[in-house]
Amino acid sequence: MAKIKLGILGGGADSLIGILHRVAANMFDQFEIVGGVFDVQHAKSLKFGEKLQLDKSRVYKDLDDLIKKEKQLPEAERMQAVSVLTPNFLHFPMAKQLLENGFNVICEKPLTTTYEEAKTLNEIQQRTNAIFAVTYTYTGYPMIRQMKAMIENGDIGKIQKVDVQYYQGWINPLIHDKERRSATWRLDPEKSGISCCIGDIGTHAFNMAEYVTGMKVENILADLNYLYEDNPMDIDGTVLLRFGKNTKGVLRASQIATGEENNFTVQIYGDKGGLKWEQENPNYLYLMKEDQPLQVIKPGHGFLSEFSLEGTKLPPGHPEGIFDSMGNIYYGVAMAIKDQSKFEGAYPKLNDGLRGMSFIEKSVASHKKGNVWIKMQD
Repeated sequence: MAKIKLGILGGGADSLIGILHRVAANMFDQFEIVGGVFDVQHAKSLKFGEKLQLDKSRVYKDLDDLIKKEKQLPEAERMQAVSVLTPNFLHFPMAKQLLENGFNVICEKPLTTTYEEAKTLNEIQQRTNAIFAVTYTYTGYPMIRQMKAMIENGDIGKIQKVDVQYYQGWINPLIHDKERRSATWRLDPEKSGISCCIGDIGTHAFNMAEYVTGMKVENILADLNYLYEDNPMDIDGTVLLRFGKNTKGVLRASQIATGEENNFTVQIYGDKGGLKWEQENPNYLYLMKEDQPLQVIKPGHGFLSEFSLEGTKLPPGHPEGIFDSMGNIYYGVAMAIKDQSKFEGAYPKLNDGLRGMSFIEKSVASHKKGNVWIKMQD
């Protein structure tokens, strides 16, 4: 079958997220990047499109220009999906316009800047039946998919404790300087929304907790840290989670964990065993049981789940990383577009992004109300 024609909004120049998405899109030979809007300055966008060896007629001035001219092309030639890699405040208007004009969408997280915006996108997506992915990147790791399959299979029994931690230290060098913290777009509510740490990385941890366990968080209690009175955005926080009466959890997220790089850890404990995974060592999944030695599970072996093996591209002993994880999500989207999906959870859907936005707003509300328990939206 022909490759899916993909457009990209943002992600130009030296953007890390842009490189990640472009490599991922090409990984399984399912997509062909044909154009987009890579920068707000058209000259820079054209220059970047030239670097990617794209037809300059499909490097557009803005989204309006892209939609107008793509829809004028024969259906077999036009973009079928568009990736939105812009700052947070542009996610909603761009995704909304794309959905309303018949495009499938792949969107960076957080999905929007408000829960109400996310609800609007959800309503449009249900009406148009478009494929919509939210790139919670880490769900694509083979060992995360193995963890999900083992929990579904009952390998650790009934879940009784969930512990997810996401620690970074990148804001610490700038948060203590008023000028620098005021100039950072992630600390600007107009561009990022109401939350920095919880919105940026806490949502990854929240999504992961629900993804691997298959359970939904029902209530939360948040204690956030802003450090300075003039900083309107949280940069650290702890959130207690209740999945049910006897299943509790804790989510810890920080961007001022001095010296930390990208320490994302997922620990799930059942009444028969526990599972532990660390993003900085993603090819190791630890299975812990009281009456057995510690087991270390690695990707690529035939005894692993079919879901894990679908996302494994290399033989055992060859490390797979963040590009592979994102590539698996793009592959899941491609299979959905081609109506060939085999596994539930092959890519995070719009509803996952909707719950992420609910989590952000409820966390901020819980903190501002004096660290109280708040019910999550259904």
